[in-house]
Amino acid sequence: MRRFALLLVLSLSAFLALPATAHEMRPAYLDMQETRAEEFTVLWKVPARGDLRLGLYVQLPQNCTPKADPFRSIEANAYTERWVAVCTGGLKGSKITVEGLASTMTDALARIQYLDGSIEVARMTPEAPSFTVAGEQSTMEVAATYFLLGVDHILSGLDHLLFVFALILLIPSPWMLAKTITAFTVAHSITLAGASLGYFSLPQRPVEAVIALSIAFVARELIKQRPGERRLSEAYPWLVAFAFGLLHGFGFAGALKETGLPQSDVPVALLTFNLGVEAGQLLFVAAVLAVFWAVKNLVPVDAKPARLVAAFAIGTMSMVWLIERLGSFGPGA
Repeated sequence: MRRFALLLVLSLSAFLALPATAHEMRPAYLDMQETRAEEFTVLWKVPARGDLRLGLYVQLPQNCTPKADPFRSIEANAYTERWVAVCTGGLKGSKITVEGLASTMTDALARIQYLDGSIEVARMTPEAPSFTVAGEQSTMEVAATYFLLGVDHILSGLDHLLFVFALILLIPSPWMLAKTITAFTVAHSITLAGASLGYFSLPQRPVEAVIALSIAFVARELIKQRPGERRLSEAYPWLVAFAFGLLHGFGFAGALKETGLPQSDVPVALLTFNLGVEAGQLLFVAAVLAVFWAVKNLVPVDAKPARLVAAFAIGTMSMVWLIERLGSFGPGA
């Protein structure tokens, strides 16, 4: 029993320790918009905490020169630089590099919008910190880019993963767990698509705060479990997951809105981003279940006390996030 409890607590301690490094896990972001022929407004955003920022520096092609010094600021846990660059001859065939990326655990996302409205998106990683501007993307390239963005987003979205982890602890039946995860998937797919296409929207910061509350709710249900009693979350967990899944979909849409959808391939980009989210979610569920199965076979003991410890840890983490997110509220939140 002690070994099982220790494993659960150690697993959750990874979540509890992550707020200190969570900002590093968010990707850096480069946005370039062509406002006139060969002239781009540039936004470079790097994760930051207080006055400290990651040491990431974007290097544009040599044919790109700034019209003035960048405007620099730190706000909303991000360091930003804004400037206008003139890229003589355009960007096609040129290389964009992020210096310092190889020594971090994060990625960098580049989004280039051209004068004709077309959009090119590229992802840079510590292993591949640069890319060559194509000027246009094939449908398959768009699909691959947005699929990987979806996988990255869910696997770095600690709040979404912790919610799914709490559902796994709450539901002992594999069949009911499958139904519940499916309901969560369907629900956030609905709001992800609707919000990304502009049919409806909610302010992002309140959404993130309520997502933290949704995790606290499931943790509370775990704590209140009693033999012989079937609470709503136990009798109809798929209904609870569907309701909160609608909310989590707005969270996913926030990341996709920042990236933007390529004008020529909106359905493909939206579909593959969502498929990437689902693939990452399934990888996480499979990994958690594999660990539980291994522990159960190695240490066949009653896991109820460990589940209770996990519930308190999950609840604590969700309330820490809630306080942080409420503290970020301000004008335009």
